[in-house]
Amino acid sequence: MKTDKDLVLEFQSGNAPALNQLVKRWHKAFCEKAYWLVKDADAAKDIAQDSWKIIINKIDKLEKPESFGSWGLRIVCNKSIDWLNRNSRVQKHLDQIKHEHTQQAIIDETDDSALLKAKLLKAFKKLPSHQQTVIQLFYTEDYSLKEISKTLNISVGTTKSRLFHAREKLKQLLKHYNYEE
Repeated sequence: MKTDKDLVLEFQSGNAPALNQLVKRWHKAFCEKAYWLVKDADAAKDIAQDSWKIIINKIDKLEKPESFGSWGLRIVCNKSIDWLNRNSRVQKHLDQIKHEHTQQAIIDETDDSALLKAKLLKAFKKLPSHQQTVIQLFYTEDYSLKEISKTLNISVGTTKSRLFHAREKLKQLLKHYNYEE
């Protein structure tokens, strides 16, 4: 059985199949390390994939082929930390939005526009949290569909679907509010 050093040297010499053997040997470990750090299986797989892209682009410059394993795991750790930092910023932003909406709940009910706002906010709070988040980012933060999908780490199609269903639910809820009082 060839060592990591042998496989790296072969790949650096132009033997592309050597990389396949490295992937077979290390991919599971990379996924497990990423999962251990981020606690999200899908994110861990994405992190491992992104790490392989970096490894493939930089393996020619690896001066100590015998250190391939620790070098690759260090890349996985760095990518995992980047993911955690990015998600932490998103969560802080979403918490801030929720806090702002809590503050807006105290509205002067005597003014017609304030009454409408109160009804809208009441209807809004009945939406599932994932729909509330998309509505907030789209309408109050002026995020594009693409920006929302990147921020929430979901596809653009899922973003569109959540926005559509949130609008439809709001229409239904507001229709009922017109007859209350």
